[in-house]
This record gives sequence, C-alpha cells and structure tokens, in this order.
Amino acid sequence: MLQFQPVGFGQRVVETALGAMAYYTPTTAPWVSQESAENPPLVFLHSLGGGSSAYEWSQVYPAFAADYWVIAPDLIGWGQSAHPVHDYRAEDYFEAIAVLLAKVAQQPAVVAATSLTAAIAIRLAIRRPELFSGLFLVSPSGYEDFGNGYQQGIAARLAGTPGLDNLIYSLGAANEGAIANFMSTFLFAKPERISPEMIAAYLASATQRHAEYAALASLKGALCCDLSRYMSQLQVPTVFVWGQESRFNPPEIGQRLAALSPAVAKPIQVIPETGVLPHLEQPALVINLLQQSLSGLFANELYEGATSG
Repeated sequence: MLQFQPVGFGQRVVETALGAMAYYTPTTAPWVSQESAENPPLVFLHSLGGGSSAYEWSQVYPAFAADYWVIAPDLIGWGQSAHPVHDYRAEDYFEAIAVLLAKVAQQPAVVAATSLTAAIAIRLAIRRPELFSGLFLVSPSGYEDFGNGYQQGIAARLAGTPGLDNLIYSLGAANEGAIANFMSTFLFAKPERISPEMIAAYLASATQRHAEYAALASLKGALCCDLSRYMSQLQVPTVFVWGQESRFNPPEIGQRLAALSPAVAKPIQVIPETGVLPHLEQPALVINLLQQSLSGLFANELYEGATSG
C-alpha cells in the first residue's frame, strides 16, 4: 500500500507472532526521519472493515509529521502486512499493537484509532497503560455495547456460514463497485467526498491474497465485545470523536460510553454532516481536534513520556 502513502513516507516492518506487520513513517524529504525518537510517537490505527489499511488516516497524519514521530501500520491481515490463514481473535490484535508500541514507538504514545480497533485499543490500554500517553478515538465500538447482540444479527451469521462467507466477501468487498457502494451508503455522509483514490486504495487492500480471513472475522463478530463493561477501568486520557451521521453507531452511544469513564474528556467531539470516517471525509476538522488534544489533554503525558524515555 506504499503507493497510496503521502510523499516522503516510507515502509518499515516489525515482526509479530502472526508475521511481518508493515508500517509507514516519514523517511525522506520533505520530512526529517523521526525514527531517532527525538519527537514523541503518534500512532494511527485503522478500522477493521473490508479494504481497510493505513490509508484510512493518510489525509491526517502528514499534518503532524514535522513535530511527532508518525507511525501508521497496516494491521496484520490488512494492507501489505502478513495475511495468515488464521481464525482471528481480539487477542491477535492486542499482541500485534503491543509489539508495535513496545518495539517501534519504544515510549508511551498517543494512539489514534477507529471503530472496532478503537475498542481493542481501549482494552489494551487497560491491560498495558504504560504503552499509552493518550487515546484519540473515532467512533469507538465493540459492536456488542450495552448488550447489543451483534453476533446474533443476520450479517454476522451469514459471514460465519462456510461456503457463504467467501461469496459474501468477493461480492461485497473485493470489487470496485461494492467498495464504492459501501462507502457511499454506509461510511460517508456526503458521497461526493469519495475520491477515485479512496476507492482504489480500499480495493488494493481488499484484494490482497487471504484478505478475506481478517475481514470475515470482523464481520462475523469474532473481534467484538461489550465495551461498556470495560470503560470504568480506563485510566489513559482519552478523546472521543464522532461523525454526527455515523450509520453504525450514533453519537448517543459515544455519550453513554464516555459517561462510564472519568478518563474520557467531556463532552465528546461531534462533527456535523460526517459519517463513520471523519478523518477521511473531513480530515481538516479531525486534524484540528487532534492538534487541540495534543496541546491540551495529552500534553503532560507526552512530556513525561519523552523525559522518561
């Protein structure tokens, strides 16, 4: 997925238990390489839906490359990372993200994450708070929140049916028309904001060999949790950002989740006329919110992490 990265970003690799995980970071002009860790690490984690990759955050992270060490992985099973034939579980992503933070960032990082990956980041931050200096989360959801029975729904059941699962993936995610339709129907509030490059990037990720294994694990609910059960344990400073027209889970869910944790800044940030992926649909607004968080809520934690590192 290097062809979809901003100018000056190169690809690096870190080994995990499930294989090589690619990540993108400034390596050449116009950026000075941040791999010396002189600047605090800022990590961007994409969502776990068909065609996802680090590209999802690529309209945002160049804005921070001069002052932070930007690290944006293709998670295992996605983009140009390893795609093992594997029955994916949340534990796989706990391990992979922990490896990235411990071996690459090497000091507490602000982590930006989306949707189900954001829920995984919350649970990892509860287990391993020393890896984090802050969480900037877009529409975090475990998809079982407040007792919602996602795994009992028709989409999850069909995705878990042998013989139907691969057909669903090939027809619903691994072709250009399906990706364009899904983005316009479910991900974006304004379809005119979808560019040909976005569709091409999602298609390139979705058509990688064995890409269906990770995507179907997400679709059938194997990575889900009831996030409301964990929020009271979260102690890492956290910001919630929500697209007002998110079709999967509305901002009201975010308000309820935030109310369960004193670590989450209130009120949550709601971006109008925006869907599930505000960082792709309205990147300038998300850049502004992240800049405010870095200079405000996360500032002390970043300073302490830098001095201790």
